[in-house]
Amino acid sequence: MNTIRSDFSIAPLPFPDALAAACLQQFQTTPPLVHCLTNEVVQSFTANVLLALGAFPAMVVEAEEAAQFSTIANSLLINIGTLHHSRAESMLAAIQAANQSATPWVLDPVAVGGLTYRTDFAHQLLSLKPAAIRGNASEIMALSGLATMGRGVDSVDSSVSALPAARQLALQVQTVVAVTGEVDYITDGLRDFAVTGGDKLMTRVVGTGCALSAVVAAFCALEGDRLHHVATACRVMSQVGGQVSQQVAGPGSFIPAFLDGLYQLKISDLL
Repeated sequence: MNTIRSDFSIAPLPFPDALAAACLQQFQTTPPLVHCLTNEVVQSFTANVLLALGAFPAMVVEAEEAAQFSTIANSLLINIGTLHHSRAESMLAAIQAANQSATPWVLDPVAVGGLTYRTDFAHQLLSLKPAAIRGNASEIMALSGLATMGRGVDSVDSSVSALPAARQLALQVQTVVAVTGEVDYITDGLRDFAVTGGDKLMTRVVGTGCALSAVVAAFCALEGDRLHHVATACRVMSQVGGQVSQQVAGPGSFIPAFLDGLYQLKISDLL
């Protein structure tokens, strides 16, 4: 049941288990092909996360091929972590082709607000209508215009402090915004959900946030309520990450255990 509120002072509702389970079942029934134009630091981990969940990743980066592949893929991820001019050209080509073929695409505005080139580029991308945006609190606040400074990939703000910015950005762009942190908040500007879980250990390895954005892109390929799909992506990653973190000794053992946890995830685990 969708809940629409006019009073934004009311805390976001927890994302219902039944909705998460239904979305995961839909995902497992129709696993998507995800075109990832992501940062060069995390490509392997991102691909392995998608594969563990049953999705099909592809990293096609040359501009002409990126445009062609975006018409084949079920969704597209644009992650600007290691942005440079040739990668920006490929991203624009892929987005244009994706929009022409009605392929949903997701923006991960890595380090927006801290550096001018990527901040200007991310604002340019907003006009191209991403299906969803996933970022930390500082990135979302900077992208919305409510703040101007971040600290690279690390957030200096709490996710709840960025919720007004996320709502504003969602309404402005007509998209779904996930602002992630100790609690993840997912909003379309009118409806909000909160997803708890995860663990600080997830911040001690490279790529969990970037991989989450790829999982968000994968779930955006599904038919139906996109807010629910993005919230489910957050729920899946936070739940598995939180469970695995209690079973491992540290960052070195976290990554293989996390991939195993995603692979072993069952629909009943969300209920």
